[in-house]
Amino acid sequence: MRHFDLSPLYRSTVGFDRLFALLDQANSVENAPTYPPYNIERTAENAFRISIAVAGFAEGDLAIESKENTLSVRGEKQVSEDAGNREVLHQGIAARAFERRFQLADYVQVTGASLENGLLHIDLVREIPEAKKPRQIAIGGSSAKVLEAKVAKAA
Repeated sequence: MRHFDLSPLYRSTVGFDRLFALLDQANSVENAPTYPPYNIERTAENAFRISIAVAGFAEGDLAIESKENTLSVRGEKQVSEDAGNREVLHQGIAARAFERRFQLADYVQVTGASLENGLLHIDLVREIPEAKKPRQIAIGGSSAKVLEAKVAKAA
């Protein structure tokens, strides 16, 4: 009963494909992967950090890719030469391959990544272009007087 069918809306709208894709993603939260666990925190007004628990993975086992508005983090444990010689009595640290995707908002860029103490930290910053920032418009300045003068000459 919680599933909404948005297909009728696709037929009658143009240019809202991304909006409907986001709605479909929000609709499928129940099927979202839970491994590996992660945190998202705000470090400043326009800065964020994603911390992903990747215990047992080395830098070479991880790949981070930012494409359009999607951040993808993949991990695949490389098989070492010593793995065949060791006998594991209990394996509680998961080393399975994973891929975690994050949908980024507009103007959010990845600025760096670091691996410390089993946590992969990905730093993000939102840089809004000057043309898109809100600006104050003065009321009544000299442009209003010039416009009144042009109207008076035309009459």
